Amino acid sequence: MIVDDRVLTEAFVPSEVVHRHEEISRLSEAVEPLLSGGRADPAFLFGPTGVGKTCIARYTLDQLAERRPSIRVAYVNCWQEYTRFRVLYSLLEAVDQAYDVHRSTAQDELYGRLRSADEAPIVVILDEVDQLEESEVLYDVHRLPHVSVVLVANREEELFARFDDRVRSRFRAGTRVTLDRYGVDELVAILAERVRQGLEPESVTDEQLRQIADAAAGDARVAIGILRSAATRAQGRGDDRLTDSLLEDAIPDARNAIRQKTIENLPTHQRTLYDVIDEHGEIEPSDLYEAYEDRADEPKTRRTVRNYLTKMAHYDLVEATGENRGRTYRIVESTIVDTR
Repeated sequence: MIVDDRVLTEAFVPSEVVHRHEEISRLSEAVEPLLSGGRADPAFLFGPTGVGKTCIARYTLDQLAERRPSIRVAYVNCWQEYTRFRVLYSLLEAVDQAYDVHRSTAQDELYGRLRSADEAPIVVILDEVDQLEESEVLYDVHRLPHVSVVLVANREEELFARFDDRVRSRFRAGTRVTLDRYGVDELVAILAERVRQGLEPESVTDEQLRQIADAAAGDARVAIGILRSAATRAQGRGDDRLTDSLLEDAIPDARNAIRQKTIENLPTHQRTLYDVIDEHGEIEPSDLYEAYEDRADEPKTRRTVRNYLTKMAHYDLVEATGENRGRTYRIVESTIVDTR
């Protein structure tokens, strides 16, 4: 049933992105100076999870590199690469200059090596940039005339609140592209294209695609996950078509799998916060910080912890209820969608 399982992954970049033509056009215009040897101003992609921010960034820059092959494109997921050292190292890897770099290598040496790698322009996608523990690395890349940046985050206000003054002032200018949740029809079109490229013909009905889109609630990541889970189940049973009963089982399983993967990928400090909230059921901010502080090696400041909790809320892992002294945090229970 599955012809190409790569198509059913969240990371797959399609040959054509549907229902985001205007956003792609705006981002393409922002990076166009690179085609003539110039430098692009910073570009931003904002929006909730699952609206295609990463896909649009990678698709647009792939198209750019095809038009001018000398442009080097680097992708950095700041969810994993969240320190200055890791970001600089990732950029050096993208330009084949990370040889002989060790954990003990001074960060200034990494920066100097990146500054010297100026034979051709570099454009870097900093995905989940609001996960950076320090914004100094943004100041670093801004000082490099051959490096342009595309920053991907959930909300502009929350992102800029984390910047220090010199970073904030340098990144005020630039192109903003804001994306909203997909509609059901848009998700159906996205899924139909994935089916066309990744599954056998007529293996999924239009009604089943609409059922998946309804369950995904505007999140393409969830929709693709449901399709992948259902197709994998069908193939495991030797079926050449997706049945309604398999789909009903795949919907909650896919949502739970995505949630579990997100939890497992949480950086150390955020995972500690999640575990504390989970153990308490419901907890006030002051008690949460004290419990976190007791467990964490080199605990972060209260402000940084608030930023972590905001990010975790974007991924529907935790939620805050009440305000000021009455505020409490609790785990968001996994939602099981009834599709009957």
